[in-house]
Amino acid sequence: MSERIWCKEDNNKITIDDIAKELGVSKTTISRAISGKGRISATTRKKVLDFCEECGYRPNMVARGLAESKTYNIGVILPNDPDLNEISFFQDCLMGIIEMATSYEYDVVVSAVGTDDITKLIKLVEKQKIDGFILTRTWIHDEQIKYLSEHQVPFVVVGTSESSGVIQIDNNHVEACREMTSLLIMQKMRRLAFIGNNSNHIVSRMRYQGFIDGCELNQITPISDCIYLDCNIRLLVEEAVDDILHKRIDCIICMDDKICSQVLLKLASEHVKIPRDIKVASFYDSLFISSYNPPITALKFDVKALGNAACKILIDTLSGVEVPEKTLLGYDIIFKASTKQ
Repeated sequence: MSERIWCKEDNNKITIDDIAKELGVSKTTISRAISGKGRISATTRKKVLDFCEECGYRPNMVARGLAESKTYNIGVILPNDPDLNEISFFQDCLMGIIEMATSYEYDVVVSAVGTDDITKLIKLVEKQKIDGFILTRTWIHDEQIKYLSEHQVPFVVVGTSESSGVIQIDNNHVEACREMTSLLIMQKMRRLAFIGNNSNHIVSRMRYQGFIDGCELNQITPISDCIYLDCNIRLLVEEAVDDILHKRIDCIICMDDKICSQVLLKLASEHVKIPRDIKVASFYDSLFISSYNPPITALKFDVKALGNAACKILIDTLSGVEVPEKTLLGYDIIFKASTKQ
């Protein structure tokens, strides 16, 4: 099968045979130069690529994929969360992945996979239509990671994994939450309530650890009956807020923007004024809480950049480039009116 190339200048499609005749080399040499594989001198490869560049030639991705045993498809695995559309993190991360993949002429295949049922992931692997995967949520005892590792399928996780040898990219959640908690305490908010999400999510454990570390760093003993974990549904969040309002709490710290938005709605329904009656902060920023009145003090992460980086690391891995096992990106702490004294 001849690999076809599109010429921008005359809109004619020509084969590798035509290019080989034009340059006076073999078809194998042209294929090796385009794919970057096989023994070929640097001079010859440059000659072929310069010719393609000069004439505006681009390799057909299907033919190139066949030559390199690649599909040029990246699989992105989202969590099968019933409230996925309400969680801005995954939308922003996916946009970053798609942006980077497009720049490298990869397509993105998206699938939602549950905690205990990874059937969809297995089917994608068995069909051999994906070169590598990006996992956007990590779990304790993660079946996705176990399966991909056992079958030697290339993958990168957005988040942190407890498994060894896993390529990870994440924000430094422990450090960020510790620093933000410390700064709140320094502003005389010493009686803190904490509302957290699913403790089976590794990111939940990291943010909770940051909260505890921040308290201990400032010689504050966390109030045990003001810590509410595994508030996975709105009702549990509302019950936590009801309980908090009966105690002398300076500030409610929310693990993420979803919990924070539910806290804000509950406080509004109870006619509780922020920050006059109680202060509120979030360990994750989003458009909703930043545009709330008053705007909410929060940790800000560049999630699109996280998606960009995850995709680039996976593409480098697929190309045989050595990458670090763990990459950490930064954060910003944005203090706003919700914690004003």
